[in-house]
Amino acid sequence: MNRLVVGPFNRVEGDLELTLDIDDGRVAEARVSASLYRGFEQILAGRPAADALAIAPRICGICSLSQSMAAAAALRALTGVNPPPNGESAANIAHAAENIADHLSHFYLFFMPDFARSYYAGEKWFPKIEARFKAVSGAAAGDVLPARARLLHVMGLIAGKWPHSLAIQPGGVTRALDLGEKMRLLAIFSDFRAFLEKTLFAAPLEQVVSISSPAALDNFAEGPGDFAAFLRLAKILRLDALGVLRLPLMSYGAYASAEGSLFGAGVFDPRSGEKRALPSADIVEDVAFSFLRESSPDPALATTIPDAERAGAYSWSKAPRLAGEPAETGAVARQAVEGDPLIRALLAQSAASNVFARVVARVMEIARLALAAERWARDLRLNESFCAHAPAPDRGFAVGRVEAARGALGHWVSVEKGLIQRYQIVAPTTWNFSPRDANKIPGPLEQALVGVEVGPAGAKAPAIQHVVRSFDPCMVCTAH
Repeated sequence: MNRLVVGPFNRVEGDLELTLDIDDGRVAEARVSASLYRGFEQILAGRPAADALAIAPRICGICSLSQSMAAAAALRALTGVNPPPNGESAANIAHAAENIADHLSHFYLFFMPDFARSYYAGEKWFPKIEARFKAVSGAAAGDVLPARARLLHVMGLIAGKWPHSLAIQPGGVTRALDLGEKMRLLAIFSDFRAFLEKTLFAAPLEQVVSISSPAALDNFAEGPGDFAAFLRLAKILRLDALGVLRLPLMSYGAYASAEGSLFGAGVFDPRSGEKRALPSADIVEDVAFSFLRESSPDPALATTIPDAERAGAYSWSKAPRLAGEPAETGAVARQAVEGDPLIRALLAQSAASNVFARVVARVMEIARLALAAERWARDLRLNESFCAHAPAPDRGFAVGRVEAARGALGHWVSVEKGLIQRYQIVAPTTWNFSPRDANKIPGPLEQALVGVEVGPAGAKAPAIQHVVRSFDPCMVCTAH
C-alpha cells in the first residue's frame, strides 16, 4: 500500500487536500482536509444581531446570498416577523438566480473541463469535447459566461449588488420594484430561457422537466445540446458507477412561500427508498479529527475555538452528523426528498448516489428554477409591500435553514441583550467534506472515494477529480 497526497485543487473555492491510501491501484482509504481557517463565528460573537446580515454573506463570494438568506431566516425566527408575499417572491428570485449561476459554473467551468484533459486524448469523443469544454479556450465558455452575466443582473434589480448585498432582510427585501423593473426581470428570464433552450438543453424547458425515467433520459441523450453531450459521455465512462455513496440524503427545503416550498425538507435514504421527516434535533458536529477544541456537539451550544496542535487532527472542518450518521446534501438530495421521479429512479438503480446522479440533479435543477423564477416574477404585485418591519431581537435562540446550490446551510444563533452570544454555521461542504468522527466513521467524500481506480496516473487520475467535483466543494464556507 502506498500513500498519495492530492492537492491543491484548481477550480475550487478555497483550499482542499486529499490523502489517499492506495492498494492494488485503487483508493483503500481517504482523508479530506480543509486546510484553511477563517473564524467568522468568532467575528460575529459580541456584535448586534443585525450585524449577521452584513458579515455572514462575506463568508463566500459564490454563495453570498445563500448566507444572507440563512442569516435572515434565523433573525426572522427570533423576531417572529412575517415577510409579505412580494418579499418572499423577490428573495426567492434572487436566491434562484444565484443558485442557477452556481449550477452553470459547476457544469461548464468546473466539471466538464476535466474531460478535456490530455488523459482522455486517445478517446474517439475527445476532439469534440476538448473543442467545446477545454478550460479557457473551449467554445462553451464564450456561450455560458454572457448568459450567466445577464442572469446576474437580477441581483442588481432586487439586491442592489452581488455579492454581499444587504437587501435580504428578515422582513423581506429592502427594494420595492416598479413596473419597468418587473419588465426587465421578465426580459432577463426570457433571454436566459433562450440560452438554455438553444445551448444547454436544446429543448423547451417544459420538455426537460418532464423527463421522469432513465429511459427518457437516454432518449434525450440522443439529441443536441451540452447536457445531451454530457449524458452520452457519462454512459461511455460509467459515471453512475463512480463515487458511489450509500448514505442518507438531507435537505432543509428551499424557496419557501405562503403556498409552500418549491423543494420540501426531509431525509431520503437511497438504501431503503424511504423518505422521513428531518430530525433537526439530531444534528450534531464532532471535532475528534478537527483542529478545534472540544465543545458541545449541539450547534446551539457549541463554540469554534482553534487548536492547531490537536493530536490526530487533519482538517479545519467539523464533522456534522445526522442521527449519528454522515449525510449527503446537494441538488440530488433536494430532488430525492421532493420525490422527483427521475432522480429517485437513478438512485434506485444502485441504492446509492453517484457522480452521474449528482450532476444530472444539478443540471435538471437549472430548468426547474428557471421556470419557477419566471412564475415568481410574473406574480409580483407592485402596489403591495416588499418588506415588513422587524424589531431588533433582544434575546432568544433560533436556527436559519436554507438550501444553497451545494446543499443544506444552517445558521444557529443565540442572542442576549441584543448581542450575539453564539453563532454556528454548518455549510453544505462541511457535511459532504467532513473528516472522521469520534467513531472513526469517514465523511461522505471520504467514503465516496474508496474503490476509485487511480492506475498509473496516480494523483493525477481524472476519476478522483470527477468524484470530488461531483460534490462541488466550497472550502471557504466549510472553514467559515
